[in-house]
Amino acid sequence: MLNDLAAQGHPLQPGLIIPEDLPTLPEYLPRPLSPEDDHRLQDELRRKDDLYCNALLLTRVTGIRIGECIRLPLDCLRQVGPQQWALHVPLGKLHTERLVPLDSQGLRLLKRILELRAVASPARLAKSKDFLLLRVGGRFALFQTLRLALADAAKRAGCSDTKPISPHRLRHTWATELLNCGMSLPALMKLMGHKSIQMTLRYLKVAQPDLQREFYRARHNTPQPYSLPSLSVSTATPDLPGIGQAVAATRHLLEMYRRQLSDDKTRRRLQRLDRRLLDIAQQLREFPVSMRDSGFR
Repeated sequence: MLNDLAAQGHPLQPGLIIPEDLPTLPEYLPRPLSPEDDHRLQDELRRKDDLYCNALLLTRVTGIRIGECIRLPLDCLRQVGPQQWALHVPLGKLHTERLVPLDSQGLRLLKRILELRAVASPARLAKSKDFLLLRVGGRFALFQTLRLALADAAKRAGCSDTKPISPHRLRHTWATELLNCGMSLPALMKLMGHKSIQMTLRYLKVAQPDLQREFYRARHNTPQPYSLPSLSVSTATPDLPGIGQAVAATRHLLEMYRRQLSDDKTRRRLQRLDRRLLDIAQQLREFPVSMRDSGFR
């Protein structure tokens, strides 16, 4: 349309449309499960204890994508140190491979998957000889099997979440949990296989209420908590400069106390009282210089 207008002798002025004119796309944020739904779902997956439910639990405790879980090789377990193990995640969605640490729960899940895999039919084992998970067709068919197994477990567990619980939400729950436990963003970025910190920062927005709670809890537990300074009027010098300093210290204490209050009415009353103290301080300055010490401001 704009080209047609220009061809008909109506050239467009430079800067008619600028990037700021374009509507911003809605920001995508992760959707972790609530702690209650997360516990219910994990309990149900453990109760059923089949190959695919254990695979879903493995994605929950490692944070790998469901596509990465489907492509896990049979020899995905790596020993990275004395009594230290990791899950080798091959090239995936963002063409990155990584080692994800495995705790005792992750090791038990991997062992259980291998046990359940070993009792499968020879034909299925032959078809899936290079992969940890048994194929039930193509890769998309295996994804559908896992997705349906998760939906069925969520229904049986009585999860209260009204939105569908997709396999990717297990990854969101894992990442949010680690962030709330204090993991740094660079470390989380590496574990998740993100290429940029911007991708990981989305989890920070989800976890912000928890971070606020942890901040104030840390402040409460600090070895030397913040406290209001003490003021001893009895030791103040009984002259105009001493009185002026006492008024200034009182105003400071009053403001520090006012900032701690959440009641707006009380805060306004204290603010009016502070203005009265300010008037007193100003009147003290109007006394003759001979009556004031030169150090009084």
